[in-house]
Amino acid sequence: MKFEVGDKVVIQHSNDEGEVIEIINDKMVLVDVRGVKFPAYTDQLDFPYFKRFTEKKLFPAAPKQKKYIDQLPPEKPAPGKKKEPIAKLPDGVWLTFLPVWDSDEFGDDVVESLKIYLVNNTSLDYQFSYHLNYFGKSDFDLDNYISSLGDFYLHDIPFANLNDNPVFECEFSLVKPDKGLADHYETNLKLRAKQVFGKIEEIRKSGEATFSFKLFDKYPFREVVDTTPELDTRSILAGSGFRIYEASKARHHLESARSELDLHAEKLTDKAASLDPFEILTLQLQTFDKYFDLAVAHHLPSMIVIHGVGTGKLRDEIHEILRSRREVKSFVHRYDPRFGYGATEIFFDYGKKK
Repeated sequence: MKFEVGDKVVIQHSNDEGEVIEIINDKMVLVDVRGVKFPAYTDQLDFPYFKRFTEKKLFPAAPKQKKYIDQLPPEKPAPGKKKEPIAKLPDGVWLTFLPVWDSDEFGDDVVESLKIYLVNNTSLDYQFSYHLNYFGKSDFDLDNYISSLGDFYLHDIPFANLNDNPVFECEFSLVKPDKGLADHYETNLKLRAKQVFGKIEEIRKSGEATFSFKLFDKYPFREVVDTTPELDTRSILAGSGFRIYEASKARHHLESARSELDLHAEKLTDKAASLDPFEILTLQLQTFDKYFDLAVAHHLPSMIVIHGVGTGKLRDEIHEILRSRREVKSFVHRYDPRFGYGATEIFFDYGKKK
């Protein structure tokens, strides 16, 4: 049996919707339509959702005319009347998109295409070269000029093309060259369909006509090239009494590293009894930093730091430092017959970069 009691159905010859309230036999059911009950053959009934989405409407709505979300400004304003901008935007140069709406077969409004404008909200006039690429291949190219505080219509693209990950490339140069500003400036905008869907939903709610993406804030300054002759710092330092070492041999001139470092205060200073807890902790951490760096400089594979048990403050400080050092592959704090739980073993990895 195609239908069950409680199913919502549509009467095909009248387009009325009702509900099955009783199964009469294999070919007939009892239907309730707005309080009126009558028998109907199952081949004269259909499910509402099937009818709505797979068949043409029996009484289709009058087709809507294609419309824009807002009235486009005329290309040439009437004499004495200033042309309104396509979009009111903050300072900078923008790509602005105007959705063009149409009605689908169910009468719903959908975006058919996007009109694309270049908007210049800066005080400079630019020559520009515009390119639209899909998967690295050029689809549309345009060279032209845009005035300060003006906008320029570029072209339309089908809305479905957003699924092809379009890339909008722009190169700008000044109409009036300026010695303090760059000869040219290149930028691009990579759009994904999800970004645009989100923007369209935003303007639906706000009632705006367009959505925009900024290409740049200000035209860049010219890069200053330093023409000052390079000084021979090696000769200058040597002449001032500094000892110069080859970088590859630098470790040979360093203090020896320690594979086992004891940070008990009495091992570090003979004045431990006169120091308060903060001064002792500071001395211990400074000593740890020094010998950690020496271990790295000498490429030790591992190192044991004896921090004692105590309150655990020194241990916690050392572990926090180790978590942030890129040379540390891992470290272990576990029971050892020599140190109990008062030591941490560090393992280095000099080829790994975090």
